[in-house]
Amino acid sequence: MVSFYLKGDSSKFLKALKIFTLAESLGGYESLAELPSVMTHASIPEETKEMLGINDKLIRLSVGLETERDILADLDQALKASQ
Repeated sequence: MVSFYLKGDSSKFLKALKIFTLAESLGGYESLAELPSVMTHASIPEETKEMLGINDKLIRLSVGLETERDILADLDQALKASQ
């Protein structure tokens, strides 16, 4: 599990991913991505999310069984697309 704040556009980043699948449950064998602010934490009040650091720039990834090369290439192209 990896969480990070994206400098670019999170919507563009998530749409550009080819290997990672958008999902709320991050526990499978495949690589999964999540935008907690509108998925798992959508029902939490905005002031609480702000206090916890949960915003539209926070991305969570669960890395699956794909090759390291494929995962890194996918993340690289999605990061470029988000700029």
